[in-house]
Amino acid sequence: MAGHSQFKNIMHRKGRQDAQKSKLFGKLAREITVAAKLGTPDPNMNPRLRAAIIAARQENMPKDNIERAVKKALGNEGENYDEIRYEGYGPGGVAVIVEALTDNRNRAASDIRSFFTKSGGNLGETGSVSFMFDRTGIIEYDRSVADDDSVLDAAIEAGADDVVSSEGGHEIYASTEGYRDVAKALEAKFGEPRKAALIWKPQNTVAVDDETGEKLLKLMDLLNEHDDVQNVYANFEVSDTLVAKMGG
Repeated sequence: MAGHSQFKNIMHRKGRQDAQKSKLFGKLAREITVAAKLGTPDPNMNPRLRAAIIAARQENMPKDNIERAVKKALGNEGENYDEIRYEGYGPGGVAVIVEALTDNRNRAASDIRSFFTKSGGNLGETGSVSFMFDRTGIIEYDRSVADDDSVLDAAIEAGADDVVSSEGGHEIYASTEGYRDVAKALEAKFGEPRKAALIWKPQNTVAVDDETGEKLLKLMDLLNEHDDVQNVYANFEVSDTLVAKMGG
């Protein structure tokens, strides 16, 4: 059950500067609107919408912005976005998954392909790398909510698959089928998590040297800064020194 985290969280480097806040808020609002359109506008009944609102709160997105994004879905306003998953290989043969919400499929595909090509990688077909990842639910809490054993006991009771507790906090993993029930049970015990979402978790990670790691982190940043890109996942690990150097 408990163990060491299999991958370092390098997927969420976006939004670390104030200048990027408006872009980040735009992405969060887009996800809220799409989630509300696809399901019920009640976050208690719509796990994806609940996850999107939690993510928005974690980034201190104003309540008005969140409510406006939900109302857009109710009024059927705004653009219609297509959900697309891109898969490919970055520098060093590292597997990369990109999730996008776009109102222009051709633009998104062209831009993302060019990012991979410029970095020395290549974009593949859907399914070309996702077999190396597990689609899983993650619920994250700060370390301060409870000690490791209490979180582990609560997670087992809730039906979670795995728990990783570290200095950075508690990560609870659950199957896609059980994720919603696990998240609800943990929230009843510990309060709102800092993150609750379905992610692509690499089955194994590849340690890369600093030169390759720098190219990969630059690719991650390019992808994350694109307006259409919502999430980026990859199966590599870099040294702490490089993460610090790159401002991660």
